Amino acid sequence: MLNFLSEHILWIKALHIIAVIAWMAGMLYLPRLFVYHCDAPAGSPQSEMLKVMERKLLRIIVNPAMIAVWVLGLTLAYETGAYAQGWLQLKFALVLVMSGLHGVYAATVKRFARDANTRPQRFYRIINEVPMVLIIAIVILAVVKPF
Repeated sequence: MLNFLSEHILWIKALHIIAVIAWMAGMLYLPRLFVYHCDAPAGSPQSEMLKVMERKLLRIIVNPAMIAVWVLGLTLAYETGAYAQGWLQLKFALVLVMSGLHGVYAATVKRFARDANTRPQRFYRIINEVPMVLIIAIVILAVVKPF
């Protein structure tokens, strides 16, 4: 199995990048939906449509993409031996933070589904910037490998 993985490392890397793109697309779009949802009165057709969109985005794209990022990323770290390098350890920590934010988003989807959101639009506008800041740092670490 390890020989198979070693021979297909570029495919694993490509799939990892694809999964990262899908995960980030969802992580950037979900809070935008939350902003719109703040304006929708509970029980309105718009609110119900946003609940479906949020749930499907999370379950069909964001959750599977995050799982793929972790599985493929850990495979790459092991197969390449990069797990011992400082840049990857910091990248790992930042991906943990991103995963925590993912958990916050998942809880928010559930809160909106129960019509129990108490946060204002401004909160979601601000939190929408966090994944972008994280992904900039993660990409720089992965490409530049500064240490």
